[in-house]
Amino acid sequence: MASLEVVRGELADAHKDTRLNLQSVLENNSLTPAQRWGVAVACAFAARNELIKKAMLHEARQALGDQAEPVIEDARAAASLMGMNNIYYRFRHMVGKESYATKRPGLRMNRLGQVLTNKVDFELVCLAVSAINGCEMCVQSHEKVVVDGGLSEDQVNDAVRIASVIHAAAVGLES
Repeated sequence: MASLEVVRGELADAHKDTRLNLQSVLENNSLTPAQRWGVAVACAFAARNELIKKAMLHEARQALGDQAEPVIEDARAAASLMGMNNIYYRFRHMVGKESYATKRPGLRMNRLGQVLTNKVDFELVCLAVSAINGCEMCVQSHEKVVVDGGLSEDQVNDAVRIASVIHAAAVGLES
């Protein structure tokens, strides 16, 4: 089974900062374990690197034990939904025409309302994936929901730090 140490060991010397950051962002932050590993797993799916995905799934199961599966399932759902929504809403934002902003998306998003963990944590995971996918509208929307839901800007910042390092690790492994 792949682990975080395996991923870190596969990163070349050119990626030393990423190797060090990969450990530190997952250890030292303001997130609960469920938030931390939900973000990490979803971002691993969004980064589309098989080794990172396997490692984050392994680490999440180790860290969360019996509580892991709902967190992992919400992470899978968030990565998939944001894969769809981030493309659609980024397009609408980039085009900038009011006519597109008034069109019905017609995209099923029922899972957003059927989370297995809790709504605020799910939104935090969606925020982190949206940051990887570069959707300004989605990042702003999810950030507002999580802050209004009681999370701090430090927690938002830590989730996006995790997203950025997981994405960097995927780039490093592919280069």
